[in-house]
Amino acid sequence: MEYNFREIEKKWQKRWVEEKTYQVTEDDSKQKFYVLNMFPYPSGAGLHVGHPLGYIASDIYARYKRLQGFNVLNPMGYDAYGLPAEQYAIQTGQHPAITTVNNIDRYREQLDKIGFSFDWNREIRTCDPEYYHWTQWAFQKMFNSYYCNDEQEARPIEELEKAFAIYGNEGLNAACSEDISFTAEEWNAKSEKEKQEILMNYRIAYLGETMVNWCAELGTVLANDEVVDGVSERGGFPVIQKKMRQWCLRVSAYAQRLLDGLDTIEWTDSLKETQRNWIGRSEGAEVQFKVKDSDLEFTIFTTRADTMFGVTFMVLAPESELVAQLTTPEQKAEVDAYLDRTKKRTERERIADRSVTGVFSGSYAINPFTGEAVPVWISDYVLAGYGTGAIMAVPAHDSRDYAFAKHFGLEIRPLVEGCDVSEESFDAKEGIVCNSPRLDVTPYCDLSLNGLTIKEAIETTKKYVKEHNLGRVKVNYRLRDAIFSRQRYWGEPFPVYYKDGMPYMIDEASLPLELPEVAKFLPTETGEPPLGHATKWAWDTVNKCVVENEKIDHVTVFPLELNTMPGFAGSSAYYLRYMDPHNHQALVDPKIDQYWKNVDLYVGGTEHATGHLIYSRFWNKFLYDMGVSVMEEPFQKLVNQGMIQGRSNFVYRIKDTNTFVSLNLKDQYEVTPIHVDVNIVSNDVLDLEAFKAWRPEYKTAKFILEDGKYVCGWAVEKMSKSMFNVVNPDMIVEKYGADTLRMYEMFLGPVEQSKPWDTNGIDGVHRFIRKFWSLFYSRTDEYLVTDEPATKEELKSLHKLIKKVTGDIEQFSYNTSISAFMICVNELFNLKCSKKEILEQLVITLAPFAPHVCEELWDVLGHETSVCDAQWPVYNEEYLKEDTINYTISFNGKARFNMEFAADEASDAIQAAVLADERSQKWIDGKTPKKIIVVPKKIVNVVI
Repeated sequence: MEYNFREIEKKWQKRWVEEKTYQVTEDDSKQKFYVLNMFPYPSGAGLHVGHPLGYIASDIYARYKRLQGFNVLNPMGYDAYGLPAEQYAIQTGQHPAITTVNNIDRYREQLDKIGFSFDWNREIRTCDPEYYHWTQWAFQKMFNSYYCNDEQEARPIEELEKAFAIYGNEGLNAACSEDISFTAEEWNAKSEKEKQEILMNYRIAYLGETMVNWCAELGTVLANDEVVDGVSERGGFPVIQKKMRQWCLRVSAYAQRLLDGLDTIEWTDSLKETQRNWIGRSEGAEVQFKVKDSDLEFTIFTTRADTMFGVTFMVLAPESELVAQLTTPEQKAEVDAYLDRTKKRTERERIADRSVTGVFSGSYAINPFTGEAVPVWISDYVLAGYGTGAIMAVPAHDSRDYAFAKHFGLEIRPLVEGCDVSEESFDAKEGIVCNSPRLDVTPYCDLSLNGLTIKEAIETTKKYVKEHNLGRVKVNYRLRDAIFSRQRYWGEPFPVYYKDGMPYMIDEASLPLELPEVAKFLPTETGEPPLGHATKWAWDTVNKCVVENEKIDHVTVFPLELNTMPGFAGSSAYYLRYMDPHNHQALVDPKIDQYWKNVDLYVGGTEHATGHLIYSRFWNKFLYDMGVSVMEEPFQKLVNQGMIQGRSNFVYRIKDTNTFVSLNLKDQYEVTPIHVDVNIVSNDVLDLEAFKAWRPEYKTAKFILEDGKYVCGWAVEKMSKSMFNVVNPDMIVEKYGADTLRMYEMFLGPVEQSKPWDTNGIDGVHRFIRKFWSLFYSRTDEYLVTDEPATKEELKSLHKLIKKVTGDIEQFSYNTSISAFMICVNELFNLKCSKKEILEQLVITLAPFAPHVCEELWDVLGHETSVCDAQWPVYNEEYLKEDTINYTISFNGKARFNMEFAADEASDAIQAAVLADERSQKWIDGKTPKKIIVVPKKIVNVVI
């Protein structure tokens, strides 16, 4: 029977659906294993061959664990809210829901063709009200919670209300936006609105004034990763920094737990380090600086208070409220111009950019350790969200301060004996302190650090600051609270209405609050978000339902929130919903959550390190505090797949002609390289007729060929439509089959590395599968499999493979597994092996990689159940033992010939046999060997 992959793959994809092969339920008799992919955003372009890389890698592992007897959960769904569908709606008028459903249908069709073991019964879509019901529910829980620093957990906000009524906020240790103080009498005397404003200072989901990336053309706030070089990634529109009242999530409250949790999970060291740097824990002191000739004073945070004697200037973040207070009239025009320029740069760009810019405020601050008046500057290398948005600059011992001081001609004062700061700053982590204070000045305070080691100076200064009320010792984090508002239509609606300007939650029983219809998807003429176009978007608190806007009376009917939630809202707890996707009463049933616990293997890209992977960990820790999630960390093991890059092809047009010259002849002409569609190129040879038909301007093209062929040039680039190097997996599946595609993607290189797509090598993998098939069927369609016992050589070849592949799968070294499959099949083919005892185990071992052909052959072997339900073979070390060893025979260190010996042959017997061999006589040449060295199981060296 011929290997007809098209028929085989359609047959088994259909049967898997009919027999619900991949549907899974909780089973206490089996150990669970939860595999999850970062779910895709369904774009209009569909999948290219790079997209399935991670899905194939995780699918192989899921199938492998199932064969090992685990109860495997391997779900899939869609991150269905996003800006592209909304932009398409603005351009065409087509509702984003229609675009999204069409895109999902296309994705599903493509995914099904590749043969994944997804349990589609658990599919979720973030735009489905049944799903975002629980996103809204979690948001309400966050709104009604505060973070207790003493207990290190989220607690009900009602606890604060009760405490405030009795004690005020005296002794309260809770995460907050700003430090405030009030008594119980003051609290009880406040109005409802005033109390709500105070509570907003503590809520985990809160409204706050924050700097955002504002894109006027898109009419929305953008996340840092949606902005590139000051413009929006989508559309290339200008983006500025702007202060807006936004919904935020108090992620910063969980900073230490997010850090601590990294020690409990199996992620790569580089990814953990990325998150540690993003969270940015630092221990230091907050110190007060008074402004010269003013009653104003401000606080700075420093990790090195011991360097206060080296402060020669201060720097404010452009967004700091102090800028307006400290800018003198003489400097205002210059400062305003600088602020206008910095609005166009995101924080991420400012961190990455090392160029020096700044402007003098006109004011001076008094150094509390030296009494000196130091100038206060403004520069975008200081960020408002870290510390207090103001820093003391010690240019001798900080590289950015040093660059700033050099650029603007400011003093650089060294504080470590013998350090040279003439060319660069000195990293003051070790050494003896000097100039603290300088010996040539009258001391301003009674602290001297001179002669101390750096370590001693740090502790001495912290103690001095605390004892003299100059500030307080503090732990600081770089991690910001997450901005949670977007001025878009296509996103989750907030379950919030406004009464007297303050937000209130709609009743939990009324969830989900569904996205309304709007006439336009653009912001309103008055600048409101697109939901401002909704005519039925008001909340009736009596009837607990959405009603027309005209019924708003601010008594029982109130306006609803016009912003929507950001993209990460729907992806932050989706792993929990996959466990129990059809539950209408809860996000997840506690018993089901107790069974699946968390994700055992999560596969996705490194680009999510400081976005999704921070937010989802925070979200899950909050749900853990609520008793909803049984595990504090959502993703136990994480594997980052690399990117499949495009392999572009080029044709070379002779200048001012429509003639194209082949690659190796192009240097004889003046040519222009032009990208050509890789789908009309095979092994770098251009299909001339297809090229002429590709675009109208090439219809009359002429060619200068080499050896009768047009050879194209090539380069590795990002896979992109503009470079015509996008390879559609459907085309590969149609031409070679899904099993070939799956194996070839893994064969390209290690899963975690980026590598170029090169169709030139795919034929080899396809030939391998055909050769594998030929172990079962002859060219004349004769069924070859027999029940004869396996030979020692056949068992050795099989068990060598099983050992190799088992180890490789655990390490995600799939590329070397596929090489091992090729070697094994070649060995069995050469041995003319057709033993069922061997082939059955071979089919099971290959099944995770090539499930369609293995299902077919498993069926042919007489099994009535799926190969998925077979048992993963265990290698037997006995079969791997060598009966004989091939020794290299050397004379004076030079290899001359080889000899076979029994594996357990004694050294004396080996020596005697070597000397007796007639080939040895030529090299001994009648001399007496000085000694014979036998390296067991490797080499014999005769020294003459």
